[in-house]
Amino acid sequence: MANILVIDDGEDILSIIKIGLEKDGHSVTILTNPTHITTQKINFYDVILLDIMMPKVNGYEALKEFRNMTDSPIIFLTAKTAEEDILYGLSLGADDYLTKPFRISELRARVNAHIRRESREHLVTLNLGDFRFNLSQKKLYFKEKVVNLTKGEYEICEFLARNRGRIYARDQIYESVFGYEAEGDSQSISTHIKNIRSKFDNPEDSPIYTRWGVGYVWE
Repeated sequence: MANILVIDDGEDILSIIKIGLEKDGHSVTILTNPTHITTQKINFYDVILLDIMMPKVNGYEALKEFRNMTDSPIIFLTAKTAEEDILYGLSLGADDYLTKPFRISELRARVNAHIRRESREHLVTLNLGDFRFNLSQKKLYFKEKVVNLTKGEYEICEFLARNRGRIYARDQIYESVFGYEAEGDSQSISTHIKNIRSKFDNPEDSPIYTRWGVGYVWE
């Protein structure tokens, strides 16, 4: 079962899609306007279905915003069948497209294929914008270039990335990454994070931010 968001200005087609996808056990949210989606809300969804031709915000503009918020698959539902329109949508970051009118059985098959693919990939990778973790090889990539981290530095990055948006004190990070019985000092976390930042050509590319007097957060 997956959480699916469908955005289309046609209420009839939204109803049909919702009924069709719920037959596969998915939880489906339908919207006619994409403008009130926040990062916190959109990260709840495993797949997003997005119409292109909408009166308030077209799907191309919505996709540009969404790609800054989520890595979940986004499938265009569109009556625009010209090759240049489809290629443009894919170039903006869409993962797939389905031209209207379409059979609900084909939509269900496409959605389920993306869910299966995501399930396989999430076993070994964690994608956060320009950052990609290979969880099996314990490697972090930034814009497809490997970041040369020590084992401890990598573990700190993975821990914070898995809990992005949450602030952790040094002792919380130390205990979560190295364990209660580890020999060392939580003060070393500051040194580790300083070293992590130095591994980037531009230190400002580091996603780990300091919240003075509180701790560190992956943003």
